[in-house]
Amino acid sequence: MAGKILLSTAYLPPVEYFATIAGTDEVLIEKEENYLKQTYRNRCCILSANGRQILTVPVYKGSYHKTCIKDIRIDYSKRWQQVHLGALTSSYNASPYFLHYFEVIEKIILKNHKYLLDLNTGLLNAVLKFLKLNINISYTTVFKPIDEDNNDFRYRISPKIKSNYQAKKYLQVFDQKAGFVPGLSIADLVFNTGPDAVSQL
Repeated sequence: MAGKILLSTAYLPPVEYFATIAGTDEVLIEKEENYLKQTYRNRCCILSANGRQILTVPVYKGSYHKTCIKDIRIDYSKRWQQVHLGALTSSYNASPYFLHYFEVIEKIILKNHKYLLDLNTGLLNAVLKFLKLNINISYTTVFKPIDEDNNDFRYRISPKIKSNYQAKKYLQVFDQKAGFVPGLSIADLVFNTGPDAVSQL
């Protein structure tokens, strides 16, 4: 899909998010919308030995009512960094490319970003480098309501909406136990397939 697409910000978002990016020339990230709970904006889904596991970045309660996503602050009173990094390690330390990429992700997560948007941007840029995708990323300056624009994906890639995206199967750490599990974070794909990840989008 050549041209420009509009996406929400997201925390280590699913493979579908990057498959959408891969076919474009330019990505516009929404930073003027009001924060939405229970979306990929502050959560991702990985595959643990016990199945799907949701990792959520906590934000200050009371700060997200009619608050722009760019102003949403991360709540460091919760030990979320240690929890997330521990979960990623226990889930993927046996994957072929864990050591190639984990340190980069770890440094970004431990950077203590004040705002969720900054954390997500750091991870987005890192993953684009992993995938060797040279895409121009910019940010909205005003909020435009949802329309029928085919290039508007802000609310289409969501854990609340059944996706029509047909994921390509690849070997996962626990595939002998669970079979292939689609809809996971991009972290699952890069840790398992490394340099071939972009060809799986």
